[in-house]
Amino acid sequence: MFFSFDGPDGGGKTTQQRLFCEWLRSSGREVIACRDPGSTALGDAVRKLLLDGGAMAIGRRSEMFLYMAARAQLVEELIAPALAAGKTVVSDRYLLANLVYQGYAGGLDVDVLREIGSTATTGIEPNLTFVLDVPDDVAVSRLNRPLDRMEQQGTAFRVALREGYLAEAARRPERIVVVDAARSIDAVQTEIRTAAERVLKGR
Repeated sequence: MFFSFDGPDGGGKTTQQRLFCEWLRSSGREVIACRDPGSTALGDAVRKLLLDGGAMAIGRRSEMFLYMAARAQLVEELIAPALAAGKTVVSDRYLLANLVYQGYAGGLDVDVLREIGSTATTGIEPNLTFVLDVPDDVAVSRLNRPLDRMEQQGTAFRVALREGYLAEAARRPERIVVVDAARSIDAVQTEIRTAAERVLKGR
């Protein structure tokens, strides 16, 4: 079983992923938690380049391919073997982030990104993705730390991100659940677990 967390920065992905993994483990599941990009040597190097690259120019298309390369390594090295072994994988971001960040907000063709993403992931996709949705003012108020390269791209970019996530969720409601993340941590986690239980029971 494969789950992923996504959404605009400031939605609380890190906290909700941790709590969700604890819940899954408490039910006896062997859980592999990862982040995209990251969780492999290549992924960590790409993450540092993309998010902490400073003034280095990285075009949208190059940016997209770097993310795809990190994801291809993550799938090959970690996700595919874990799923084959019957483990449950929970990822902080996955292909949906590329569709939204480089597609809807970044201007690249979303359908082309889907095709490239299918190759990078060998068609492996989450059984369910939780999009932690927050209004822009709430998201900004929660980012009380130095912003990384992707977080520095302005209000219009952030608004387009949110619209992209909601559009993709409307397109694939069986795979993408939008969760109102402006509520308390417990309320958000309860909704996440309820949605996950439907998928787990169906499996």
